[in-house]
Amino acid sequence: MNQLEIVNQTYRLAELILHSSLVENYNQTREQMYADTEAIDSIASFQELKERYEEVQRFGKYHPDYRDIQGQVRVAKKKLEGIPVVAAFQKAEEELDEVLYQVSRMIADAVSPTIKVLSNNPLQASGTGCGSGGCGSGGCGCHA
Repeated sequence: MNQLEIVNQTYRLAELILHSSLVENYNQTREQMYADTEAIDSIASFQELKERYEEVQRFGKYHPDYRDIQGQVRVAKKKLEGIPVVAAFQKAEEELDEVLYQVSRMIADAVSPTIKVLSNNPLQASGTGCGSGGCGSGGCGCHA
């Protein structure tokens, strides 16, 4: 199989995934989340707090507002995750991410078990080297 055939097969696989019930659910829950005023307001508040936290984080625990901001971020995150439409979106996002990870893992394993496949779930991080592991998801921009 040449490179063009591999790319064409990849597009076919992507189309199958794109038209799956997982992607449909992901898109529906995302739209519902962004149509919800409480969710939008909470995401905006959380983003602002996160930016303040990142500023304070540069100085670490020595910054006078460190503990206060850290606590506010935790409370805001818990509140955000408690909104039903946000929780539904996060669940749909995790389910889709899991399928994408499994597809990537199968492809990588078919070539070599030592190929790194990044995952948003640190428990699934596989491969070797420091590049393995997850990075926070957050298709909604909230990274909650």
